Amino acid sequence: MSEACGSRDRGPLLCTLQQLAESGCREFCLGEGDWPLRGFVLRVGGAVLAYVNRCPHLRYRLNYLPDDFLSADRQHIVCAMHSALFEKDSGLCVSGPCLGRYLTGLPVQIHGGDVLLAAGTNLSALIERFA
Repeated sequence: MSEACGSRDRGPLLCTLQQLAESGCREFCLGEGDWPLRGFVLRVGGAVLAYVNRCPHLRYRLNYLPDDFLSADRQHIVCAMHSALFEKDSGLCVSGPCLGRYLTGLPVQIHGGDVLLAAGTNLSALIERFA
């Protein structure tokens, strides 16, 4: 997924709207080396949201398979490690060992057909925080 791991003049590209199917998710990574910032983008109604790909319980990645972040009924984000469920629109854990905790949201902006990390976001600080 090298396209999503790079950046453009406008800032880091997470994915395109075309790649992000309605009610679907798209994984991305930003940065280089062994510890890039890993996250995912999803559509919730007409909005596009992004979260860090890390469960607040044990800090593991949420998914085992690429782009696979949603429960079978596609109503929640699910942690593949221990089946915790998170609201898609807020990242709030509503079931599981991290009940009441939140996924870390990332600011995004849409430019043309691209979903970008919002301008002014300190990517280096995010990478350092989540490495």
